[in-house]
Amino acid sequence: MVTVTIPRESTGLSGWLESLSDRYSPQEIESIQQAALIAARSDMLLESGETAFDHAIQVASMLAGMQLDGETILAGLLLHSGEHPEKEGVKRLVEGVMRFSSFDRMGSENGDLEGLRKMLLAIVDDIRVVLIKLADELQSLRHLAASEDRERRLKAAIETRDIYAPLANRLGIWQIKWELEDLSFRILEPEIYRKIAKLLDEKRLDREKFIETAVSELKEALEGAGIDGEISGRPKHIYSIYKKMQRKNLGFEGIYDVRAIRVLVRDMKDCYAVLGIVHDIWIPIPGEFDDYIAKPKENGYSSLHTGVLGPEGKALEVQIRTVDMHRSSEMGIAAHWHYKEGGRRDFRFEEKLMLLRKLLGWQQELGESSNLPEGIREGLFRDAIYVLTPQGKVIDLPKDGTPVDFAYHVHTALGHRCRGARVDGAIVPLNTPLKTGQRVEIIAAKEGGPSLDWLNPEQGFVRSGRARAKIRQWFNSRNAESSLAQGRHFLEKELKRAGRSGISLDKMASHFKFHKLEDFLMESGRGNISRRQIQSFLREEVEAPQKTPALKSRTAKGSGEVLVVGVDKLMTVLAKCCKPMPPDEIVGFVSRGKGVVIHRKSCINVPHLDQARLLEAQWGMSAGKFPAEIQITASDRQGLLRDISDILARERVNVTATRTMSSRENANMRFTLEVSDLAELRRLLSMIGDVPGVVQASRR
Repeated sequence: MVTVTIPRESTGLSGWLESLSDRYSPQEIESIQQAALIAARSDMLLESGETAFDHAIQVASMLAGMQLDGETILAGLLLHSGEHPEKEGVKRLVEGVMRFSSFDRMGSENGDLEGLRKMLLAIVDDIRVVLIKLADELQSLRHLAASEDRERRLKAAIETRDIYAPLANRLGIWQIKWELEDLSFRILEPEIYRKIAKLLDEKRLDREKFIETAVSELKEALEGAGIDGEISGRPKHIYSIYKKMQRKNLGFEGIYDVRAIRVLVRDMKDCYAVLGIVHDIWIPIPGEFDDYIAKPKENGYSSLHTGVLGPEGKALEVQIRTVDMHRSSEMGIAAHWHYKEGGRRDFRFEEKLMLLRKLLGWQQELGESSNLPEGIREGLFRDAIYVLTPQGKVIDLPKDGTPVDFAYHVHTALGHRCRGARVDGAIVPLNTPLKTGQRVEIIAAKEGGPSLDWLNPEQGFVRSGRARAKIRQWFNSRNAESSLAQGRHFLEKELKRAGRSGISLDKMASHFKFHKLEDFLMESGRGNISRRQIQSFLREEVEAPQKTPALKSRTAKGSGEVLVVGVDKLMTVLAKCCKPMPPDEIVGFVSRGKGVVIHRKSCINVPHLDQARLLEAQWGMSAGKFPAEIQITASDRQGLLRDISDILARERVNVTATRTMSSRENANMRFTLEVSDLAELRRLLSMIGDVPGVVQASRR
């Protein structure tokens, strides 16, 4: 990267423009000259304390050094000029940098760095915006490093350390990354910086002599093998030395790669040939070899790294790479903005954005906890949006997330009380799809709950599973409270009618095989415990025991344990028409050849059976597993069957039959499951009902 200081005088400007002539067309050079003259008219001082013109020329010089296109150079020159760019492409770049900067300040002031980094990249439509911003920040930090304004210097250094240096690293732009890290480290930790710099300077002559000897020895070995390679000493950056000392808990003398050389060759096979020669002439250090060619880093970095005992037995780091690998490592994603033969650019924006998506690994880099929302690991831009609270906190939502999703993400209670929303100051409907970068404010009632319409997928109020689950939970909670009250009222009314008010409700719950009174009350309130069952229980309480006790009958395999009054050692099977299970009220039918067939009393076939052959029956203490058929209605989508099957597999439910029918928009599914009782079945139906797209899940 070329960086030069350009004076305002026309001769200096002409010289700089002339240095660009081998990379840009005459028309582009003329446009760059006009933009530089516009920048020269501005006497405005920037926040860093430098003039807008001096800053603009240095930024443009950095961008030209990265061999970016003419539009990018123009945007760098006009960024702080106060002039409105005429070219549409340049205008978009300048506006993109300004928007980027506004979110940068907003997020950093509120400390939400993780969300800020993801959002900054998500709002960028053109990666050149990020490259301009990095050059802009680097030039500001260069100036502030020598400034006496301690407050601004510290603020800029912290932003660089937390945002811009990691961003340059993720984009693989090593030249900018190293300088940003060293400058911020120099400002934030001046004593440690000076100490390491002094140690490097004290050993500089010895290190240079050692490197010269190592280069000479390796060059002779390569020439003997007929390999054409460029060998040079590699500068070691102070911040990277400090980080390695911290990571490995070593002193300065223990950092072997303070002495390092780099070998550039023509193609990949020469890289491995050079590696063999290096290990032949010097002794490899165990555990100090990394093959980033076979397995590049996340940001695309490719190279061979090895540690050896070089001349005089001193440790030496050797990096081996091709010329193209070196250019890519120095320029990162910027290396993809180069000129083809004939002076034409290769935009291929989709390819570049695909590359950028692969570089978003903030948590790994900074040691933060990975907390990415479900569904965005494979494509951050495609599957998520990032919006702001009124306080500037970044909230991540699914693509096309709505104000309702936003409210539930902030707080469950806010979601329940959500009645309206302002987006960027304007009131919008609650089903309005949000976009990255928008500021959202919720208008909430003092009390109240969600609307049932929010669960209707056709109305588009909710996109996130989190919000949908919270809404269902609210309605289930209200329904549970209502069922509890209705159940208690029903039972107390029946006891009073029978003159048995003294009977404990806990005793009744135990009789009906409920471990918790609340479950018994809710089932009674929902109508699953009938008046006839209660009356039967009360009769048993006052009547003498029957002469013929209930005896356990033998059951067919898998049919469960059933008690049939007055019958012993008789085979029982469960009716396939109604598939009864505890605590369904049941009745036995003496069939010809099949023993006693157990039906639900509510089965539509029972009234048509020979009533003389019906027997009273009830469930035993350990009924085993029962077949249950469920029906699911859903909006058809890819992965629906997989999501439902995952729930059944996770709950260890055996599926004995399945049938699916799909139309253009809807899906109807039937499953036959093996469950222990009705409570387990209801729990499964509730879980399936929470699957995105499922409209109804019920027992057939």
